[in-house]
Amino acid sequence: MSTPRAPRSVGRDYLEAIAWAVGITLLLRTFVIQAFRIPSESMCNTLLVGDFLFVSKVDYGPKIPFTHIRLPGFHAPRRGEVIVFQWPEDPTKDFIKRCIATGGQTVEVRHKQVYVDGVRLVEPYAKHDLRSEEPAGYTPRDNYKAPTVAPGELFMMGDNRDNSNDSRFWGTVPLDLVKGRALFIYFSTAGTTWWNGLFHVRFDRLMKVIR
Repeated sequence: MSTPRAPRSVGRDYLEAIAWAVGITLLLRTFVIQAFRIPSESMCNTLLVGDFLFVSKVDYGPKIPFTHIRLPGFHAPRRGEVIVFQWPEDPTKDFIKRCIATGGQTVEVRHKQVYVDGVRLVEPYAKHDLRSEEPAGYTPRDNYKAPTVAPGELFMMGDNRDNSNDSRFWGTVPLDLVKGRALFIYFSTAGTTWWNGLFHVRFDRLMKVIR
């Protein structure tokens, strides 16, 4: 005759459920998708301060934590995509910019217009702010010629061209520092704190695909 099992405690069930939820969340955040918040104006008007967005890690392949190993992805970063990456000068900080050129391509900025391999880009997303503190014609903001982008590197620029700290100032981004591709905005607020942010929701930006 078998001995009946002791009933499971409700507390243990809750703890196991929480542990599973935390584990699944960490796996998703590490290998599939991660949430980010926009803190600066460098990507205006594509992304605004207070936008909350999801970033796909599977497009380019997620990295195994604490290693330089990247799992297979769907494709390599492509020109025109908005990408989150670790800032080369301080990898503890995450930046988000638009990929302007990939390995083997040459970037030149002539009077604010961007050329890749000698061809002028059509950039409806680019914004030029005449209120910038720097004078017209400032180099390297307005006039810049970069060496050919090395293999395994990306040349990144913010859409708010006159107010963006990007590859024009500190060089290219190694693919090893890339976190993922920006997908869509899931929440957006003009509020400056979490509590008043709930009263300043930008409903027109919710679920907006990032292009």
